[in-house]
Amino acid sequence: MSTVTSVTTTLRRRRGLTEEAAVAAVDQACRRLRLPTMRALLGDAVAAANKDQLTYTGFLAELLLAECDDRDRRSTIRRVNGAGFPRSKFLADFDFDANSNINPATIHQLATGEWVRKGQPLCLIGDSGTGKSHLLIGMGTAAAEKGFRVKYTLATRL
Repeated sequence: MSTVTSVTTTLRRRRGLTEEAAVAAVDQACRRLRLPTMRALLGDAVAAANKDQLTYTGFLAELLLAECDDRDRRSTIRRVNGAGFPRSKFLADFDFDANSNINPATIHQLATGEWVRKGQPLCLIGDSGTGKSHLLIGMGTAAAEKGFRVKYTLATRL
C-alpha cells in the first residue's frame, strides 16, 4: 500500500466524527504528540478561524506557528536559566554614561554573538565597579536569546 493511499484511508475513516468527538480526538492527539500550546489554543483558534474564514491550511499554519513560537520562547528561558547567572542583567539596563571608557557600539556589536560563531575568546578587564559583570551577564543573556548555550562561572572557579 502506498503512503498516499494509507493517509487517504486514515482520513476517510475518521470523517464521521461529531464536533465534540473531533475536539476530544484533537485534545488527545495533542497530548500524545506533546503539543501543549496547540492544545491550549485550540478553542480560540477554531473560533478565530471561523470568524476570519481561514482555510484548513491557514488554520493549521496558525496553530503550528503558535506551537513553534512557544517552544522557542520556552527554549530561551531554559537556556537563560541553565546558564547559572547569579542575577538578571540586561544590556538595555546598562548605564553607558557612568563609564565613558565603555563604547556602546562595541558592546552592542559583541552582543550579536558573531565572536562566538567565529570561536574567538572574550575577556573583560577593569577596576571593581566598572560594570564588567553586568555587561557579561547581559551579553550572556543576549547570546542565550539568540540560541547559544551559555554557562556563567567566576574566574576563580576555572
